[in-house]
Formats: sequence, C-alpha cells, structure tokens
Amino acid sequence: MNHKKLKIEVNQAMTRMTTATRSVVQRPGLRRTAVAVGVLFALPIFGVLTAFGVSSDTSTTRVVQRDVDQLITLPEFQEQDGAQVEYRTADRVQRGDTVASLLQRLSVNDKAAFEFLRKSKEARALFQLRPGKTLQAVVDGDGEMQSLVYFHSADKLLEVVRDHDTFKAVEKLVTPTAQTVRKSGVIKSSLYGATDAANIPDAVANQLARIFSTDIDFHIDLRTGDRFSVVYEMLYYNGEFVRPGRVLSAEFSNKGKTFEAYLFTDSEGNDGYYAADGSNRAKSFLRSPLAFSRVSSGFGGRMHPIFRNWRQHTGVDFAAPRGTPTWATADGIVEFAGVKGGYGNVVEVRHSGSISTLYGHLSGFASGVRKGMRVTQGQTLGYVGSTGFATGPHLHYEFKIGGQHQDPMRVALPKADPLAAKYIAQFKATAAAQGTQLALMRDIIPSRFE
Repeated sequence: MNHKKLKIEVNQAMTRMTTATRSVVQRPGLRRTAVAVGVLFALPIFGVLTAFGVSSDTSTTRVVQRDVDQLITLPEFQEQDGAQVEYRTADRVQRGDTVASLLQRLSVNDKAAFEFLRKSKEARALFQLRPGKTLQAVVDGDGEMQSLVYFHSADKLLEVVRDHDTFKAVEKLVTPTAQTVRKSGVIKSSLYGATDAANIPDAVANQLARIFSTDIDFHIDLRTGDRFSVVYEMLYYNGEFVRPGRVLSAEFSNKGKTFEAYLFTDSEGNDGYYAADGSNRAKSFLRSPLAFSRVSSGFGGRMHPIFRNWRQHTGVDFAAPRGTPTWATADGIVEFAGVKGGYGNVVEVRHSGSISTLYGHLSGFASGVRKGMRVTQGQTLGYVGSTGFATGPHLHYEFKIGGQHQDPMRVALPKADPLAAKYIAQFKATAAAQGTQLALMRDIIPSRFE
C-alpha cells in the first residue's frame, strides 16, 4: 500500500468516526463528561484506526480490530557486587501474639536479635504487646534483622538497630504530622452511636461533648434528628496512625438552635474554643465530670441503697461502665487522693472562689494524681468503679461552695473569660476560614444516617 492510498483510507475512517462521535454528542441525556472523553483521540496504528475513550454505549462494530504479538527483549539482570538485599515488612499486634510469633510474621529469622530483645532492659516495651499497635522491620536476604520499630504508645516508639553483630535499643519521642478530617452526622439514638456511624473516633466524640457541654446537656437534651459537623486532626508518624488530635472547629444543632465552636491558640500556646463573636465556649466548670452516662441518683433526700434508711444524698451519682475516665470539672489543686470511708477511692479538688469538688467510688487513679498536684479542666483524675459503699459501678460527684453542698446539676456556672481583645482580629480571620469548611459540610450528611 503506498502512502497516498493509506492517507485516503485513514481520512475515510476518521470521517466515519467523526460521524459516530457526532451522533454521540446529539444523543439526549448523555453525560457531558462522556462526550468529552469520546472524542479524545483517533490514531492510525499499522494502518488500522484505533479509538480511545469512546463511551461504553457507542457502537464500534465497524472498527477493524487486530491482535498484534511482539517480542520485547528485556535487559539481562546483573547483580551488583557487594549489594545487600533488604526487605521491609510491617504487621499489627493481634490478641494472643508473642514476640516470637510477631518476628516470624515479619520474616525475622535471627536468633541473636531475639536473644537481645529478650535480655535488653531498653527493649522491655516490646514485651508489653498491645493489640492494634504496629511493628515495622527491615531484614536482609538471610532473615537477619537490621532494624525494628514498635509504635507502643501515643507519643513514643521503640527503635532497635543492628550494627554488625551488636544491637542498640532506644526510646524515641514521636513528633506526628496532622491530617485534617471533616465529618458530619445526625443523632438517631446517642452521640456515641452517631459518631460511630460516621467513623469518628471516641476521643473526638469526647471533645465534642466537652466543647458543647455549656449549652447542651448530653444526658437529657439530645433529640433524634440533631445534627453536627466537625473538623478534627488525625495524627500520623511515618505513615502510621498514632492517635486522634484536636477538634479544630465544630457546630451542633440541638432542639432548633445551632452552636458553633472554633479552636484558637494564643501567643502563649493556650488552646481555647470560642463562638464567632469571641465569647468563650467554656464555662469555668463543666456540668458533668463524664462524657456519657446517666444520672442514677440525684441530689437530695433518698432511700440509701445499702443501709435502707432515708438520708441526704450530698451529690449526684452518674452510672457508667467500669473504667470510664472521670474528668476534673475545672482547674484546681488536688486536696486529697486516696481511700475515704464509704466513698472508696476518692479525689478532692480545691478550686478558686472557695469551691471544691469530690469524685468518689473510683476504680483507680490516673497516672500522677496526688495531693498538691495542679489539674486543668477536662483532665482525667481517675476511672469509674464501685469501691466503698456502692452497689455497682458509678461516679459519686459532689460540688461545694464555702463547705456547703450544692446540687451540681442546678448550681449556676459562670462563663469563662472571653478572648482577650488583642486576639480578636486574628481569631475572626481564623474563624472565618474554619466557618467556610463547616458551611460546606452543613448539608452533607451520609445517606445511611437519614
């Protein structure tokens, strides 16, 4: 076939394809994107017209198709002298795992490495395996371990490195990077249920409860159909998830009213949540020392469940699962942490303005909690239990002003101080950008919530 004849046949074929694509463009109801893709290329290959990107419902029966087989010569593999082959593997700790079984799954076949891990005091964290935590290993072609990394806690990792025939294990602080996540949800039964359905971590749900607890009592105020949107951080290190980070902004619609909160960090590094006008989202005291629970016994006279006599109940009991974190409801100093009669394990905190709070029946204390320790609002003091005179796991919470007991659920709680005037301009610029993100999510509720 000469060049002139080939050119004529290609032109005729392109004319036929142009007619076909014109019929695609004129076909009613076809997506615009399909039209754009359908006319991308028409190229002759070995004298045969081949069309790329044609819509799936376009007829191509008149296009000649041929199979072409062609041998491709690959370059010969040449092994480099002295090159060491390394393999990188990773796995997660599962229930029932041992260090030996994990090393086997990581393709480590190295008796010297195992003996070092077993005897080294610096490598003890590896033998405190926690399901879900990640291990990464580098091994050579013989299975000898060159390095091992274990992400054993939220802010630390254990790194083991080989240097010829010796090993070194060191603990390192993790400096994670933050990725921003945006989620929305609707209440069908509870906040936990809605956040679980939206795949939002419990730590973020707890932050939502604290942020909006000044306007929404999550024990009694939630309604089916209430909606929320939240922008938060997820922290990663070397591609591995470490933990959830801070809520950056959020809005919550409850009983027809919408509340907004924006995170702002001042020049001293202090975080706070504020409404769009700069008013503080927080009160000086949280209404509840738990994220989610129910009031099992209110303040005032009641029949004592153990002694079966009528007596004054000087606080409020919150029923919650054993081990539920208990928070300090305001900044203060720990006055007492220990065992106190029928209260069992108890923490007492002194706050400003002659106010004190008490947290009783705890199963245990948070790390470092002791007399004289300064605590901040929302800091974990201990965990729900049933020590002392208790018929089941719950928290006994007391609120006293000048030594006199008050009903924690009814006492007036003053607002915390508003944002300082010198930060207002900077805050409003930050809040405007965050507000734009919330507005984009306002109507994006996954269909499974509807």
